[in-house]
Amino acid sequence: MIELVKPALEHLPSYKAALERGWSPDNVRLMEAVREQLAAIEKDPVAFLAGFDDPEARAGPITLPDGTKVPRLPGFRRWIWDGEVAGSIGFRWQRGTAELPPHVLGHIGYAVVPWKRRCGYATEALRLMLGEARALGLPFVEITAKPGNLASQKVVLANGGRLVGRFFEDAAYGGAESLRYRIDL
Repeated sequence: MIELVKPALEHLPSYKAALERGWSPDNVRLMEAVREQLAAIEKDPVAFLAGFDDPEARAGPITLPDGTKVPRLPGFRRWIWDGEVAGSIGFRWQRGTAELPPHVLGHIGYAVVPWKRRCGYATEALRLMLGEARALGLPFVEITAKPGNLASQKVVLANGGRLVGRFFEDAAYGGAESLRYRIDL
């Protein structure tokens, strides 16, 4: 059974083990993010866990991959759980609107550990996260995927997503072509 769990001390050893096996919860920064997270866990596990839940956007600005600092959006992250960490899924939004700033690639992003891919984990995690999005009253969420990432496209389509367009990502992410999907809530 797959469920979404709020990151907590009881689940942290499993999360850390996934990082140590080479999995990255960050599809853009990859191993740089892994190193940072392992260091943060070592320094202060409680503070590390607190950073996953920020629905008020109180943690201050974030740094994009190109070094640009931008205001943080409200958001939270959950761990995909099947008795151990199977991945991570995050949700972010902008208060009062379903629209997102150009530097935000989508409302929801996810990453499944390589040894559990192609088993329905991302599809089920997204389905569960859509319930959280509905609870906030958003009319839709947008999710992006690279044109070559057929697995992620299938996850979105399986959850009722429809392709709304192609675009070029913000320069902070390298300006690559991407696909934008929308899931009506």
